[in-house]
Amino acid sequence: MPDPDVPRNPAPLIVTAWLDEASFAWFNDLRRAHFPPARNLVPAHVTLFHHLPGDREAEVLSVIRAASARRAPFPLAVRGPWSLGRGVAYRLDAGELALVRAELAAAFAPWLTPQDRTGFRPHVTVQNKVEPVQARTLLEALQHAFEPFEATCEGLLVWRYLGGPWAPAARIPFTG
Repeated sequence: MPDPDVPRNPAPLIVTAWLDEASFAWFNDLRRAHFPPARNLVPAHVTLFHHLPGDREAEVLSVIRAASARRAPFPLAVRGPWSLGRGVAYRLDAGELALVRAELAAAFAPWLTPQDRTGFRPHVTVQNKVEPVQARTLLEALQHAFEPFEATCEGLLVWRYLGGPWAPAARIPFTG
């Protein structure tokens, strides 16, 4: 008989970059201003993995903690807004983050979904699922006002996917 205290289908895990407070606030303010409110269920984020098995949470966290212990926080160059067709995102030049993701992807290889096996294109989405004309208008306004800057990746965040909203599972700083 299954243990009633153990979830039968644990929520999948999502892994994102932990941005410095000022950069996160800047992106999250844009997201709140331009994302359709009914669809804006999660904060601004840079996704590394969209779906890792929730029943492997202890293993996932162990791998992430080990990788994070070998790294210090590092810069992410914010390179400007780009069109998603029905939304807008900011591209990130994130070589070190790509290395972190590649290391983790190798460890998580048996569990990766097709979406997480594809190439990594680090970005922060500030608008999505709007009419193309609305997205183009925002893109033009953001491009006109944009000045490149650096954010800092301070570690990794792990979330539980709850069918729309996310619940925090772990905040793992880079401590190396």
